[in-house]
Amino acid sequence: MIMSAVVGAWLGAGVVASLPKRRIQLGMGGALLIAALLMAAFQFDLKPEGAEALGLELPRLVPACLVIAMLGALMTIGVGLYAPCMILVSLMGMNPIAAFPIMMGACAFLMPVASTRFVLAGKLRLRAALGLTLGGLPAVLIAALLVKSLPLDALKWLVVVVVLITAIQMLRSASSASADG
Repeated sequence: MIMSAVVGAWLGAGVVASLPKRRIQLGMGGALLIAALLMAAFQFDLKPEGAEALGLELPRLVPACLVIAMLGALMTIGVGLYAPCMILVSLMGMNPIAAFPIMMGACAFLMPVASTRFVLAGKLRLRAALGLTLGGLPAVLIAALLVKSLPLDALKWLVVVVVLITAIQMLRSASSASADG
């Protein structure tokens, strides 16, 4: 699944690097909205039964790899991987705890691969990249100390709220961009 996400990010970065800002905002906002709604549905127990596996057999592994490749591509427009990965592993009958190592491993490998495509296309915004990097350092420490102690159910609702707010902001930004242009 990790390698599939990397391949998706490589392919996605090639497409995203050529897209206008408004289309990226629309894509990101729409994908985040769908992810938030799916995650909320899972919170209301609208999910497959027996989600306790920590691995997948081949009949479920193949579709999971195809979906996570698409999620890897979505990473290149700014959609985070954790909530969609948690949704995916839940749909595949896996324990939601399995999402974290899959997401971390995928991101560790796909980010340098996708970044290379953006750099080669001349689409690197150094100031934004530096801001995200510097902001990410304390965020990782906070997550390591705080998030691991949160109950999983509360963490899932927190993810739903953050993803929903981000989706709305993206769609509003794209809407105002079309009104301006």
